[in-house]
Amino acid sequence: MAKSNRPLAQSTDRRSVAWGLSAPRLSVVAPCFNEEACLPEFHARVTAAVRAAVDADYEILLVNDGSSDRTLDVMRALADKDPRLVVANLSRNHGHQLALTAGLTLCRGQRILIIDADLQDPPELLGRMMAEMDRGADVVFGQRRRREGETLFKNVTAALFYRVLTRLVDIDIPVDTGDFRLMSRRALDILNSMPERFRFIRGLVSWLGLRQVPIVYDRDPRYAGVTGYPLAKMVRFALDAITSFSIVPLRLASVCGCITAVCGLLMVGYTTGSWLLGVTVPGWTSLTTIVLILGSVQLLVLGIMGEYLGRLYLESKHRPLFIVESVYSSTEEPGA
Repeated sequence: MAKSNRPLAQSTDRRSVAWGLSAPRLSVVAPCFNEEACLPEFHARVTAAVRAAVDADYEILLVNDGSSDRTLDVMRALADKDPRLVVANLSRNHGHQLALTAGLTLCRGQRILIIDADLQDPPELLGRMMAEMDRGADVVFGQRRRREGETLFKNVTAALFYRVLTRLVDIDIPVDTGDFRLMSRRALDILNSMPERFRFIRGLVSWLGLRQVPIVYDRDPRYAGVTGYPLAKMVRFALDAITSFSIVPLRLASVCGCITAVCGLLMVGYTTGSWLLGVTVPGWTSLTTIVLILGSVQLLVLGIMGEYLGRLYLESKHRPLFIVESVYSSTEEPGA
């Protein structure tokens, strides 16, 4: 077995990791967090879809994002039986977007399929995606028509998020899309050159421009297990998306300041008129109300500014986006 246990940062050359092997026609990249129950079926379906599209000229790169179950063991067991399967084990849980970034940095293919291991996105669409890329597309992305197996809350909030986001940003981010997509090597090399830490990859891909083509499909329920995106992670993900591509919240903070200033002037006129007419009530709470309103708006504005300032602070450290603890494959090293 060929295995590297040397920690690797994101600047590591992907071809040196793969021992100088020639670039395959297709790489499949799948970040995984606690997906032990899905992986055997995922591997079987992806392998069948890839073989139908490119025969044997491919690699499958699974990225273990600090899973707490047997995901890594299952990955290695699959790699022992499949020489085209490569396992990258991150040093800890970095989050879905950075785990995906790690896989995109390490993969070697001329075309790259991004897909999650939960099988909600059908790998059988690969043939249609490859056909669109043969016709000149640089990115072919899946656009969801329906989301099976999701709660009403998840469907409503997801639909609302994408539609609000399109109004906040100055680029065209397609609605109802995830990271499920096929990319050309040209598009991926540009994407990998973007160094930001708070990554919203579907937004970054849209920012690239180039020729991007949608494929509409119905999203399936999870094959097994539970989602890795509870409500708290969804909120953080939405904040990363908005603050990465829009300064509209900062402008909204200025608008709030103007509105409260106008309200403050109106309240001053109202309280002055009440005093002149002698209708003031001892212990009147208008002052407390004004203080609470102004204080709340000030804290809101400071919170918005703090979100952006905190991101600038973390970006300025220039730490590696991820650390790869080991890369594992059954492919023999050259000269071994």
